[in-house]
Amino acid sequence: MADWGPVVVAVILFVLLTPGLLFQIPARGRIVEFGNMHTSGASILVHTILFFALITIFTIAIRLHIYTG
Repeated sequence: MADWGPVVVAVILFVLLTPGLLFQIPARGRIVEFGNMHTSGASILVHTILFFALITIFTIAIRLHIYTG
């Protein structure tokens, strides 16, 4: 049986936390901008930290598992 939980969580978080797609923290002129499709080095760093924190919570703390087969 394959555990697809971490893979599904990683793909969903990667799409949702892509800087500039839904939101960007920090933005160029404000703290948060929504749907601007631009990015910066600082926003990539912040979104990477958010991604790591959320994937750690979902895979280790909550123990989300999706089994197939």
